[in-house]
Amino acid sequence: MSSVDSETFHTLAAYCRELDLPDDATDFVRLLWTMIQRLDDVVDDPEKMTRSDKDALIWDSLVTLPTNAFYLRNVGALSPAIALMVAKWKASDTAEREKRHDARSFVWRAGFYDVFLLVYILCKGPVQGLEAAETVLSLYGETLDDYMQEFN
Repeated sequence: MSSVDSETFHTLAAYCRELDLPDDATDFVRLLWTMIQRLDDVVDDPEKMTRSDKDALIWDSLVTLPTNAFYLRNVGALSPAIALMVAKWKASDTAEREKRHDARSFVWRAGFYDVFLLVYILCKGPVQGLEAAETVLSLYGETLDDYMQEFN
């Protein structure tokens, strides 16, 4: 997992435990996060990726994600949420590359946490999901100041 921040990967597992998410939901969250990190590396700096990382991305995309039990049970809800996450990432990436990044592109960049909140709602229901929404979305560790410094 060389191109993926292992600290964040393990932190996601801890968050899932604290939120009392089932194992298959935790596996899905961690898998999705790892895949998007690797896909971002493919776009930004493919030479940075090891062959093992590329092989893992191919396997996870074609085998692991489509067979994840949580994903299979919830594909109708997750697929549109993932589509929006990808569209928001693309919007953020475009703004960043064109030097038009701002508070809006910062929000777009955090689309993964929208999916994470949906996972929580699917596991815990809408009442508990709404009560925990601020907590779940606050798991995004990057601040606007960090983001702006990254691109200035």
